[in-house]
Amino acid sequence: MANILKQATRLGEGLPFPLGATWDGLGVNFALFSANATKVELCLFDESGEEELERIELPEFTNEIWHGYLPDARPGLLYGYRVHGPYEPENGHRFNANKLLLDPYAKELVGEIRWNPAHFGYVMESGDDLTFDERDSAPFMPKCKVIDPAFTWGRDLKPGTAWDRTIFYETHVKGFTKLHPAVPDSLRGTYGGMAVKEVVDYIKSLGVTSVELLPVHAFVQDQHLVDKGLANYWGYNSIGFFAPEPRYAASGNTIKEFKEMVAHLHNAGLEVILDVVYNHTAEGNERGPTLSFKGIDNASYYRLLPDQKRYYINETGTGNTVNLSHPRVLQMVTDSLRYWATEMHVDGFRFDLATILGREPYGFDEGGGFLDSCLQDPILNSVKLIAEPWDCGPGGYQVGNFPPGWAEWNDKFRDTVRAFWKGDEGKLPEVAPRLCGSGDVFNKRGRKPWASVNFITAHDGYTLNDLVSYNDKHNEANGEDNNDGHSHNLSWNHGAEGPTDDPEIRSLRERQKRNLLATLLLSQGSPMLLAGDELGNTQHGNNNAYCQDNETAWLNWDDIDEDGQSLIEFVRRVIAIRQSFPMLRRGRFLSGEYNAEFDVKDVTWLTPAGDEMEEGHWHDGNARCLGMLLDGRAQASGIKRPAMDATLLLVINSHHDVVEFTLPEVTGGSVWRCLLDTNLPDPDEVPRVKTGEGYMVTGRSLLLLALEPDGKTSFALRRAARALRNVAESPTLSFGEETAETAKPSEIVETAKPAESPAEIVKAGKTKEPAEAEAAAEPVPATGDAPAKTSS
Repeated sequence: MANILKQATRLGEGLPFPLGATWDGLGVNFALFSANATKVELCLFDESGEEELERIELPEFTNEIWHGYLPDARPGLLYGYRVHGPYEPENGHRFNANKLLLDPYAKELVGEIRWNPAHFGYVMESGDDLTFDERDSAPFMPKCKVIDPAFTWGRDLKPGTAWDRTIFYETHVKGFTKLHPAVPDSLRGTYGGMAVKEVVDYIKSLGVTSVELLPVHAFVQDQHLVDKGLANYWGYNSIGFFAPEPRYAASGNTIKEFKEMVAHLHNAGLEVILDVVYNHTAEGNERGPTLSFKGIDNASYYRLLPDQKRYYINETGTGNTVNLSHPRVLQMVTDSLRYWATEMHVDGFRFDLATILGREPYGFDEGGGFLDSCLQDPILNSVKLIAEPWDCGPGGYQVGNFPPGWAEWNDKFRDTVRAFWKGDEGKLPEVAPRLCGSGDVFNKRGRKPWASVNFITAHDGYTLNDLVSYNDKHNEANGEDNNDGHSHNLSWNHGAEGPTDDPEIRSLRERQKRNLLATLLLSQGSPMLLAGDELGNTQHGNNNAYCQDNETAWLNWDDIDEDGQSLIEFVRRVIAIRQSFPMLRRGRFLSGEYNAEFDVKDVTWLTPAGDEMEEGHWHDGNARCLGMLLDGRAQASGIKRPAMDATLLLVINSHHDVVEFTLPEVTGGSVWRCLLDTNLPDPDEVPRVKTGEGYMVTGRSLLLLALEPDGKTSFALRRAARALRNVAESPTLSFGEETAETAKPSEIVETAKPAESPAEIVKAGKTKEPAEAEAAAEPVPATGDAPAKTSS
């Protein structure tokens, strides 16, 4: 500490930029925005963060930025702020210099909040936020740390996965690794644990492309949860938008460990997407604590009621709403995003309650300041931007209304697909557009099908296993008398609530899981898979496990049964199929319109008789079986020429009984090859059925068939054969684009049961050596779809 503080009190004026504490190799510049403060004190602490050593008044105030420079100060210095100004809650001001405040631009935090009445700007015991509290909060606060950003990224390159190939895998740093047998005890629940080779190899082997992490910004453990012996597990309670959550670090260097995790995932070709929370902070409403923004400049950072500035606009349901209409607050958020994209190398962001970010004082505006900032920013418009397009305020539901360049979580897909497979009546007219990328919602202003992020389950709600195992939520462990969480889940327990030994119920549940997953992965749009769904993870009926930082929410890797192993292999096969057929991930919305020039429709909807659906069929409330014919000849891009993709037929049947489906006669081929039947998850051979013949579709099942072209080599089928064979032969999934030279006419699409499943590999804590995996594969080109000269 002596070196860190060497000549620290030799103060200079410094610069008003960049904001935060910036080490320049000679000293540290401190800059803090506050439009309404009268004085700002920089507080320096010892190495433990317990003893306040010095208070230094920042000497300059430029353009509403308070700043100063400490020559010879060093990285590792712990600090905080005390901000002076009026304590006038009725006018929106809550300055209280007795409260140590976190720097909004702090890159690293040390320590945790230890809840105490001193955290509150008012006398907390009185319950009156107009009172003024004089207790010092510093002993109970974490401290900010000056960092040295230097890090050797080496050969790290962002994967740059194309949107049409993107498959998101939503997971939690702690929950994914806490019980993982291949992760050393010292790394469990940490960024370092996510970087362990066996963890990375497993995620890669599934075929997903983008790991979407629940919030890793520094967040606060809510006092009411701590008092009940619970914890904020999900982390949607941010207090630092630049600092990684220190609780997820195994080492003393949080930033280095986070960057190493990113580098390891990138090395495997996996993108890193962060779930970010810029809509509110952990400071709550007028009765909440004073930790940072509230004490720095409450009237600037938060949206306040115009005629009652003592109170907060609460469009988030958490007590406060961040005021992105203020230019400095907007700057803070965009600076944060750029920091994570450039310094931390992340590949994109999923924005919690993103409607808030597009709100102006008059309501949501897709041309609002934040959304415009992202589109024009050369850094932000090059990363993946994903909105959760709703909030709790008036007009908060904005699915489909974000501007071009954004993708959006599509709850219409979730609810429609759940209801259909549950067996609800009259769902065919709603299912059709969902399978096509929800063009009725997103097909405008040049947006593409990938704008629809399709999901069946997410962190918020049931897991897939629980969706098919419970009729009712079971959230008693949350301590709210089971009143929290959604009650409208569109779930079905199939005859027994929770676990059962009934073989028929268990079999049907497993088939329903396959139905839901296959629908997700074979629909147009960007699929998102919830981590653990592929192995049958359960939360025991809890559909709001936000406060369960324990075995309820952590993935249980030691309890993967035969059904779980089979489901993992099923997911890998379906993803391999999706990536092999461009027809399943087109860049244009399917319209069903007839193209007279090419004599083709891109999609045709079929009845079980093999006839085209007519108006009356769509309105038959009892109809539960539908065919989706995807013609590979349909124009694939803006260039007016027929494509040469494979022609596919997707059949979905949510009826409880067998339905005979007549396979349609289609130009170009006379035999349909069944690539997928959810009633036969691991077939010994691939059925081949002539056009015009019937296929007995099991009750509650899904089929995917591909047309064998007459007298031609099917490039797409060869590619799918290769991908499926790789899935069967190796725990490390590799996709390839075959060329006409490497394709073998005798190949057929068939799978062999792998000697070792990913689940077994996880349990054993091992993977095949790279050379072993390479020996099992033939070389194929890495990029590009079928060449134009090759027929499908």
